Amino acid sequence: MSRLPFAVPVVDISAYTHDGTAEAKALVSRQMDAACSTVGFVQVLGHGIPDDVVDGLKKAMDAFFALPPEVKKSYRVEGANRGYSPPRSESLSLSLGVESASRMNDFFEAFNIGTEARSFTHLDLSEDDYGINVWPDLDGFRAKTEAYYAQAGRVARTLTTVFADALGLPHDFFASLTDHSVDVLRMNHYALPEGTVTLDGDLTGMGEHTDFGLVTVLWADQVAGLQVLSGDGVWHDVAPTDGALLVNLGDLTARLTNDRWMSTLHRVKPPIVDGTIRRRRSVAYFHDGNIDAVVSTLPSHLDADDGLAYEPILIRDHIKAKLAGSRQGKANTAAVREAARVLAAADGDPS
Repeated sequence: MSRLPFAVPVVDISAYTHDGTAEAKALVSRQMDAACSTVGFVQVLGHGIPDDVVDGLKKAMDAFFALPPEVKKSYRVEGANRGYSPPRSESLSLSLGVESASRMNDFFEAFNIGTEARSFTHLDLSEDDYGINVWPDLDGFRAKTEAYYAQAGRVARTLTTVFADALGLPHDFFASLTDHSVDVLRMNHYALPEGTVTLDGDLTGMGEHTDFGLVTVLWADQVAGLQVLSGDGVWHDVAPTDGALLVNLGDLTARLTNDRWMSTLHRVKPPIVDGTIRRRRSVAYFHDGNIDAVVSTLPSHLDADDGLAYEPILIRDHIKAKLAGSRQGKANTAAVREAARVLAAADGDPS
């Protein structure tokens, strides 16, 4: 049976990053609405992150992941979404309540930094909800990662402004949901020592999952691996075009829009080239929203027959349930819709 061609839409947001005209912004917002309502992943150009900032980030990552395993493990942080995660220490599919049968699921290592509660001195927030950053003893690591973190955060906030316009909401709608947002930068490194495993179809670099928050801004190597589940239940390969960032919607935006904008399922299959696994790097900036905010379906997106598609949810509770799945091995029983899509997916040759 023939399938419709799959492509991740490309949207240039220069009108928003360079103070474009109202007409130019309106065109971008229409393009964003079309992309979010059909695919949920977007290739974003015109983001304005300088090349030297991206180059600095890559150098910082390479320096850290080249450290000996015992040194990297000294930066593990228990009970918080910070620091180092060794290979196979997480189960991303469990954030959806789905147990993976793959014997090589989540074979990646990662390092996380993020916003701390003490960043918001005017608010009484708990570090238990945010986490304290740990910094490797590497020359320039902190400065390089913080420089990229600031730029990625700017892009994420610009995108929520585009989203507001695309959804016909007040220009500053997302400000009340994000003015003390739990934001995390996750640096991912996929690599398998040659000869340690048999290269077969069961290998999974990162298990199928949706992202937790409002929007994710992703820099990635132009190396095969990332796959997106399309509306017809087929996994498709995705790689960033030159100079683009990949942007995908999170669960909370899906809740806001009653799934008209989908929190797209994605995974990473190990990049196998000529029988060997090729190194792959990616960096995800998760813009998750205020820990104490409640997300409810927008009135404009309510189903008149069935009422609310989702119950209102406290962002703290949503993130806690998701992290309990991915990092603590506790299946998230609340992710009914996402789990159903995973289980129904056709897992053949993506095309």
